[in-house]
Amino acid sequence: MQKDKAVASLGQQSLLMPAWITAALAANDRLKLYLSLLQAASRHALSADESSINWSQELARAGLGQTGWTQELVRHAYMDDQLLVLPHMAQLLQALDDDLETMARPVTDGGIVTDAERFRTRRAHWHDWLQARRDDDGLSAPNLNSLTHGDRASGDSFHLLVMDLHKQINSLASAIATENLDGAHVWHIQPEDRPLVRAFMRGLNRTAPLKFGHPGLDTAVTRDGERLLIQNDIGTNDAHVLVITVEGRSIRLTYSELHVIRFKFFQRLLEQAGFSWEVAESVMTPGMNENKPYTVGQATLHAEDDATLQQGLEDVAARIVFVIDWNRARKRLQLFVNKATAVDLLERAAARGHGHMGWLMSGGEQLVYSTMEAVGSDAFRFGDRLDSVLGDTGARQFLLELMRMCTALLLEQQPQAVIEDKARLLMGRALAQHHLEFDLMAEHAAYCHALAQTVCDLIAQGEEDSSQLVARIKRWEHRADGLVVQARQRAERQPRWKPVVQLLLQADDVADALEETAFLWTLVQLQPQPLPAAVLHTVGKLADTTLAAIQDLVKAIEIARMLDPELDSRDSDVFLETLWRMLRAERTCDELLREARRTIVVTLHAQAAAMQLATELATTLEKASDALVATGYALRQMAFEKTGVHA
Repeated sequence: MQKDKAVASLGQQSLLMPAWITAALAANDRLKLYLSLLQAASRHALSADESSINWSQELARAGLGQTGWTQELVRHAYMDDQLLVLPHMAQLLQALDDDLETMARPVTDGGIVTDAERFRTRRAHWHDWLQARRDDDGLSAPNLNSLTHGDRASGDSFHLLVMDLHKQINSLASAIATENLDGAHVWHIQPEDRPLVRAFMRGLNRTAPLKFGHPGLDTAVTRDGERLLIQNDIGTNDAHVLVITVEGRSIRLTYSELHVIRFKFFQRLLEQAGFSWEVAESVMTPGMNENKPYTVGQATLHAEDDATLQQGLEDVAARIVFVIDWNRARKRLQLFVNKATAVDLLERAAARGHGHMGWLMSGGEQLVYSTMEAVGSDAFRFGDRLDSVLGDTGARQFLLELMRMCTALLLEQQPQAVIEDKARLLMGRALAQHHLEFDLMAEHAAYCHALAQTVCDLIAQGEEDSSQLVARIKRWEHRADGLVVQARQRAERQPRWKPVVQLLLQADDVADALEETAFLWTLVQLQPQPLPAAVLHTVGKLADTTLAAIQDLVKAIEIARMLDPELDSRDSDVFLETLWRMLRAERTCDELLREARRTIVVTLHAQAAAMQLATELATTLEKASDALVATGYALRQMAFEKTGVHA
């Protein structure tokens, strides 16, 4: 400290600023850790939880590993009525006071900050407040809140002062940096640090254009003993902090985040770059994040050589831009798709290197709404969600391509009118390529196929217990009914769904007949004598033919989905061939029904009840084929209209 005094005596305090800022940043780390310990002690005292987190690593990183009293602060805390009693409370209050002075020094005494007097007043207030409580037995709830709360509407707090000082120190670091190294504000670094800083800035500068003028990504670098410290300004949120330390060939990143879902997003991004994570206990500060906990975690990468170390720094820096305004983008995307799809879209946008900020800067949700409105009311009605019209896959593809397109056009400095026109063309292609009605039809046909296959299994297994299969058939038939209800609801708002409803009503008769067949089979099993093999054989042939016809229905729907009047006619030929094969199956089922009746009369003439049940079983199966005929003709009509042909 003698050199400090000597320099100060010469009136050159500005020369001390880099060292002061380095000390202030270290004090900031300790103060935030002390406040976290205080909150953990309060939770431990209230819950008497013996499994509280081990703070040894955090204490060691903050340079407090050798201070024994900090180790006891949490586990020996207890409540005495309404008072939080802390071991070594005097040491804690003195440490808070000392580190507050260290942290405030570059702001209050550096001669640079214009608002220094206000910070001196606040520092003096909290100095007096801490000193006045050194002889107290513990902290009351109001006093603990005064230290830790982050709600500015509730007045000043020790924690708010620490956060405000931290912001000022970050500004000072930029102002007094001795060098701008590839865009980073650096001071007191060693020659061997320069390739590391350049690697970090190489990654940062590669993706920084994707923020499109949004605040953030300012970088400050200094050395603290054996560690190179890199701090990046992600944004303006107090709890959204990113600090990187490089020591030897190890990179350690500390990240605090208000939103758990965004924390997990960034966690996955860094895992893709080879980092491993330790997620610490969530921290809760009154007045911040709606009084919900925010997450703090550390990511580590151990490099085998200098090239890997530099690549790790570059990879981290290149990914930071993708967390800027991430939560806003997620909420906007959720207006059109579900939450899981919105998160997946943001991950894909980051992985593909275009991110989401271009879309937000181009209007975000308003761009999508105006595009939906521009394509006409026949496709979209008021209140429609994008995935309800395009389906989940179609909406996902449209939004991902829209985000990529917005980024590319903004980078080319194209006007907003161009972006809007291209968005409309993109929506037009999406509507032309995707038909949600075919998704619904295909899903219903899939249920019919599953029902028919299970009916075939029932007949094939004979007298084995069939209760589970019958219960499964009932569930599937109920789900198929639900699809018809969905189509009816859509038809109330969109006329183009009316033919779909008619087709699904016919197809639902298929599902009903198959479910009724399963019920009749349970009655057959109640008979004292099993059905003769000849009867089972003919009924089985009827079921197999129905199953084959439904398989053709599934295939025909998929072909009809892709039919286009401007494409090769071979698809149309395959569609008609498949459709007519399905329709001819009804004639085959008629013949098989007659064969089944003859066999039933010959083999069951002496068993009236069994004969009636077997006949009804075969007749109900044949009804499914009749319904398939009506379904096939409805599909034929839809396909002709889709391709512009009059049936």
